[in-house]
Amino acid sequence: MAHIIVVGNEKGGAGKSTVSMHVATALARMGHKISVLDLDLRQRTFGRYIDNRKSFLASAELDLPSPSMHELPEVEADALKPGENIYDHRLSAAIAELEPVSDFILIDCPGSHTRLSQVAHSLADTLITPLNDSFIDFDLLAHTDATGDKITGPSVYSEMVWNARQLRAQAGLAPIDWIVVRNRMGAQRMVNKDKMERAILNLSKRIGFRIAPGFNERVIFRELFPRGLTLLDLKDIGVKQLNISNVAARQELRDLMKALKLPGVEINF
Repeated sequence: MAHIIVVGNEKGGAGKSTVSMHVATALARMGHKISVLDLDLRQRTFGRYIDNRKSFLASAELDLPSPSMHELPEVEADALKPGENIYDHRLSAAIAELEPVSDFILIDCPGSHTRLSQVAHSLADTLITPLNDSFIDFDLLAHTDATGDKITGPSVYSEMVWNARQLRAQAGLAPIDWIVVRNRMGAQRMVNKDKMERAILNLSKRIGFRIAPGFNERVIFRELFPRGLTLLDLKDIGVKQLNISNVAARQELRDLMKALKLPGVEINF
């Protein structure tokens, strides 16, 4: 069976699509068959990333390993039983179609609560939650007191993940491996960074997730989007020598892939 990776966070701007594209392309470049779904049916940032990649590679006459994007199949409303949700069936049909031909299925969720996102979380073998290094974003996971030192309660997103875990347990499936990825961390030791580190570590022990390093704020990520490329593709398009920022970003991707501990994956870049 394919290993299902879900990239989820109900707050926009945390870097979900950037993480999704780089993880998916890294897996493809390592020889894995990876199918991807973009559940943000309105904005489709991840889908646009893939579209841009196809167009650029075709125009440049390049053949680079790439994830395979798929759309949710249509389901006739009259095929549903009373009380059944059409989106449940569309996602289930997509997974059933992709599992036999994929090593990994990566699902990028929208930055809001939707039925599709809720169902996707219950399917996750690995859940990646990108999080900016800010207490505004931390509020997605848990609420704190005024000092930021004491956790006062879980957020609605954490409760959704908890419910997804319960559904998987009832179905006899393996627990979700939940990884919170810290994006846009400052290079210097600052009071906010230290407080965030303590808060996330404390919360990880309480609600059960692992912590992984993510991507810092770098121009290269924004520059690559129109061509649908990733850091791993630069040498293939003629970039002979990476600058210091690009080398650092490549190492960030390597560290992230190692931290995910995906089954059967050997990091070779």
